[in-house]
Amino acid sequence: MTDYFEQTVIQQSIPETDMTPLERLLLSRIFQSERDGAAWYFFAEENPCDMVHATRVELVEALSSSRDSDSAAHRYVTERLAAAGAQAEEIDLDLSVTSWEDFLQDIVKRSRTLVYISVVAAFTCSRMRPDGFGGMAILITADAIRGKSTSDLIAEFLSDAGLDGGGTDACE
Repeated sequence: MTDYFEQTVIQQSIPETDMTPLERLLLSRIFQSERDGAAWYFFAEENPCDMVHATRVELVEALSSSRDSDSAAHRYVTERLAAAGAQAEEIDLDLSVTSWEDFLQDIVKRSRTLVYISVVAAFTCSRMRPDGFGGMAILITADAIRGKSTSDLIAEFLSDAGLDGGGTDACE
């Protein structure tokens, strides 16, 4: 069995004062994190988590402490709490239906120090498989989230060289 990895680094440390308590909670569950002075460095040694588990108490406390009720994180967690029902003590947040990039964009929008956040990821796998290697870069600004994978870049290079008409791989 082949294991696929998406090692990811948020290149800028994010000042704690730029995040709401809810964003800090979510980002620390999606990524691993380390304190960097008055900021946090986020990364994923294997993969960013797309299923986050939290207690209702943690989520309600983070929501009530968060000043930005219009943020993507606030809207998503509010919806998930309502869908889980009042009796649910443990809440599973399926982040495959939302985007941590949106959480980071909200931080940039509010920040007085961050003009952008850049993210770099390396795609690797435990076997030498042609679909298991590559990477991506994402630039998050207040106005846009832009990203490209190495596959996107190769497609651009082929197009620029006039080779995007379905030629064959020289190694086949």
